Amino acid sequence: MTITQDGSRSTAGAASERRGMNLTLRIWRQKDPTVKGKMVTYKVSDVSPDMSFLEMLDVLNERLILDGDDPVAFDHDCREGICGMCGVMINGMAHGPQQTTTCQLHMRKFKDGDTIDVEPWRASAFPVIKDLAVDRSALDRIIQSGGYISVPTGTAPDAHAVPVPKKDSDAAFDAATCIGCGACVAACPNASSMLFTAAKVTHLGLMPQGQPERNDRVVNMVAQQDREGFGGCTNIGECSAACPKGISMENISRLNHDLLGALRAGARPKS
Repeated sequence: MTITQDGSRSTAGAASERRGMNLTLRIWRQKDPTVKGKMVTYKVSDVSPDMSFLEMLDVLNERLILDGDDPVAFDHDCREGICGMCGVMINGMAHGPQQTTTCQLHMRKFKDGDTIDVEPWRASAFPVIKDLAVDRSALDRIIQSGGYISVPTGTAPDAHAVPVPKKDSDAAFDAATCIGCGACVAACPNASSMLFTAAKVTHLGLMPQGQPERNDRVVNMVAQQDREGFGGCTNIGECSAACPKGISMENISRLNHDLLGALRAGARPKS
């Protein structure tokens, strides 16, 4: 309720504050990988600025279901910025106009009357499953190729008993924050997964427990990355700028250092 100049009371101002945004969504729709997709336009109204982007898509899907239409398919899980499942291109930017995950992007970043383009990650290594959902299992296979350590049982010391320099532990922890969402791939003009791979290599390569397999790890993970069809890294930097965890390109330098050292030492990728 507001007070007008003549002293009378009015609820118009409060009603205006409560009114949500009206938006135009242009969303990529594709029934399955064998069908050609296209952008389809939808209108959504009364969108609260406090909604997350995924909640706004939920509202759209509820309306589509009530109208007897097929809801928009998109990836999501925890909706807390941890799992890395969510991820779409919003107005040409991975995860949208804020350096965060799509599930943590709120509609207050947009304005009433905006037109928003929503597309899936664009990379040959990420084939579209349906609409905005893509297959990111290529990242899983990169991890499977070397993103692990082997610890002998029985005689191995306790992990907390092995001293680690703080500088190394801090850098390893920063690399370990990678959630595997694939924003680095989607943002890169070359569709390179180098930042993702570098984060996994760095995380283990800086730890004492990761040393026995350090050389094999880096050559196998880089080789698997190439087999999956990701592009080459040309140090453009879009990957780090789009990463919701702010992972530094310094990790790519560490990967290149480890890779050259491993190749000189005679390490070769598994066939």
